Amino acid sequence: MEKILEKVKTHYNQNLPFVIYNKPNTDKIIGLLQQNDNLFEVKDFNEKGFVFASFDGNQTYIIPENQSEIISANFQIKENSITNIQLNSPDATVKNQFEDLVTKGIQAIANNEFKKVVLSRKETLNLVDFDVIDTFKKLVQTYPTTFVYGFHHPKIGTWLGATPEQLLKANEDEFHTMALAGTQKDTGSNEVVWPKKEQEEQQFVTDYIVDKLKSVASEVLVSKPYSLKAGSIWHIKTDISGTLKSSSSLQQVIQLLHPTPAVCGLPKLESKKFILENENYSRTFYTGFLGELNMNNKTDLFVNLRSMEISNSQAHLFMGCGITKDSIPEKEWEESINKSSTMKKVL
Repeated sequence: MEKILEKVKTHYNQNLPFVIYNKPNTDKIIGLLQQNDNLFEVKDFNEKGFVFASFDGNQTYIIPENQSEIISANFQIKENSITNIQLNSPDATVKNQFEDLVTKGIQAIANNEFKKVVLSRKETLNLVDFDVIDTFKKLVQTYPTTFVYGFHHPKIGTWLGATPEQLLKANEDEFHTMALAGTQKDTGSNEVVWPKKEQEEQQFVTDYIVDKLKSVASEVLVSKPYSLKAGSIWHIKTDISGTLKSSSSLQQVIQLLHPTPAVCGLPKLESKKFILENENYSRTFYTGFLGELNMNNKTDLFVNLRSMEISNSQAHLFMGCGITKDSIPEKEWEESINKSSTMKKVL
C-alpha cells in the first residue's frame, strides 16, 4: 500500500488530478491518476470514470478512466485509536448566526413552505504541516464503515471525506440506494433508542425516495429501518433497492435522487431554494455526490457528507442538521459541533 500512496503523493506534488478511495467495509484502496490537468465535464452519465458533482447540480466533473492510470492495493486495517478530542465551540457570533438560520427554517416549516430542510454551516481551521495522504490514511483507519476519499484537481481544489451515505449503486437494471436520517452521539451502548422526531423524519425521507423511484423502477423493495454507526455518530438507515424500467436512464435516476432529503429537505425544490437563499455561503461540492461511474459496467455513488476542502493551509469543514417542526436551535447547534469531530479527529 505504501508504494501506491507514494505514487499518489508524487502525482499530487506535480499538481495533477487524482482520486484515491476506500469503499465501506473493504480492505482495498483504489486510485485514478489522471495523466493531464484537463477538466472533463459529465455530459450524459454514459462516461466512465470517477465523478465529482456539486450540491446545486451545476458542476459535474469526471476523472475519466481512459485518461488515467488506475491503481489499487490491499491493506490491513489497523483500527485507529484516536481518542475523543476536546471540541472547542466556535465563537458566540457563529453560534447565534446558525441558531438564527435554524429558527428561520422552523418558521418556514410552520408557514408550510416545506416539511424539512437541512441547514449547514462552514468552519475554517488553520493547518500546520498538513499531509493529504497521511490524512487519507487516518480517515481509512478511523472510519472503516464509510466511503473514504481524497480528491484533487488543480482547477477544482482538494477535498477529503468519510461519508456514510450511498446515493446510488447500479449494476445494469438493478439498483440500491438508502434513506438516512437521524443523528445521535455514540454513548458506548449498542442499544440505540430513537426519539419520535427522528423516527418520523426517517419515514418522511423513505416515503419520499420510494415515491420518486416509482416513476423509473418496475419494482421497489424497502427494508425495515435500522441503526448504522459512522465513526462516533449513529444514524437511522433504510435500504431501498429494486429493478429499473428498460426505458429509464442512469441520468434520470441520479437526477431524481440528488440532492437527497438527508442533505436538502422535503419537498426538494422548495427546501433547496431556501438553502441557496439563506445559508450565506456556497456549499460547492459539500452535499454533492461522488464515486465510480460505469466502471466495470457498475456505478457506485456516494453523497459528499462529513467532508472538508483544503486550501491555502486551511481546512474548511462542513456540518449540516435536519430541521423539522420539532427542532430546537440550541440542540441543532450541538449536533453540528458533534459532526465537526469527524474531520477534526484526523487533522
